Amino acid sequence: MTTKLIVGLDGSEPGERALDHAKRLSKLIGHCTIELVYIIEWSPYSFQTAEENAQRHKRREQEVKTATERVITPALTVLKAEGFTANGRVLHGDAAELLNSVAIKEKAEQIIVARSTESGFAARLFGSVTAKLVMSATVPVTVVN
Repeated sequence: MTTKLIVGLDGSEPGERALDHAKRLSKLIGHCTIELVYIIEWSPYSFQTAEENAQRHKRREQEVKTATERVITPALTVLKAEGFTANGRVLHGDAAELLNSVAIKEKAEQIIVARSTESGFAARLFGSVTAKLVMSATVPVTVVN
């Protein structure tokens, strides 16, 4: 049976550390699939004009394409060249909820993410994605500093 590890990537250096940790775990476990997930955050609380709503679908498609080209595809290329089994996807929405839903759908053993870089007022008001994920995930979450 193959063990699945979900890795939340965001194109940052901490995200690379999360991926490095997943690679180490995969080697230790054996027979692993690393599932890379990039989330484009979207808040239902943002207010948009009618013009912005009309452009939303086109903008979303471009954001997904850009994230795939800049983050997911290069990471998959490196993983596969190093002999890992890996898949990747870009999703749009609430990061904590989507990472957990991917873990459930894929029957993953663990979610691996980097520590959130949110601080100050935004973190106090909304809470960090990492904290929300740790508190709500249905599988263990490893937070890499």
